[in-house]
Amino acid sequence: MRVLVVEDDNSFADALSTALRRHGHDVVRAESGEQALAAPASDLVLLDLGLPDIDGIQVLRRIRERSQVGVIAITARGEESQRVLGLRNGADDYLVKPFGMAELSARMDAVRRRIGAQAPPSQRLRLGPIEIDLSERTVFCGNTSVTLTRKEFDLLAALVRAGGTVLTREDIMTQVWQTSWHGVARTLEVHVASLRAKLGAPELIQTVRGVGYRLAVVPATAGTD
Repeated sequence: MRVLVVEDDNSFADALSTALRRHGHDVVRAESGEQALAAPASDLVLLDLGLPDIDGIQVLRRIRERSQVGVIAITARGEESQRVLGLRNGADDYLVKPFGMAELSARMDAVRRRIGAQAPPSQRLRLGPIEIDLSERTVFCGNTSVTLTRKEFDLLAALVRAGGTVLTREDIMTQVWQTSWHGVARTLEVHVASLRAKLGAPELIQTVRGVGYRLAVVPATAGTD
């Protein structure tokens, strides 16, 4: 699983992240509520409720407004009222520090089973550093959120679906603009230039002269979750 660890205590977060990686998980760190809300999509969130910038319950509510990702609330506060507050605001489970890795793993597996039984197939696509969510129309390049126009998103999605192989200009115009290539060459060029700038990595989108465009990644890295 890709696990987002939201924790401002670096020593605790480092130990937790190391343990999770040993169990085969891909770990993303966030030290604040703002970082958590801007992080790439994950399969599970381990959310400390005592964050320095935004109250953890508020972060939880905002996560729930946009996603049904599994969330386990983690805190040093063991009062029943805090546990109830977290669960009522969308947490799938609750752990009080300190806890053992065996208990955490069991709870993570239980949450994943519940979420998996309820959730529709994932609409996320990943290719190299790019991750897009087709249903929410969100884009991340590495850990950075990228805001795109509708056509820029559709163009990037087409390139990601191609898996690193070349898309001809005609294919792109048909998929993205539902029209033929002739007479609209400049439209595609402008959108490619804008997309390169917004991704912050112009080299990712390669021009294949006389043919079209491709993403400069190894095709085998492409996948749909």
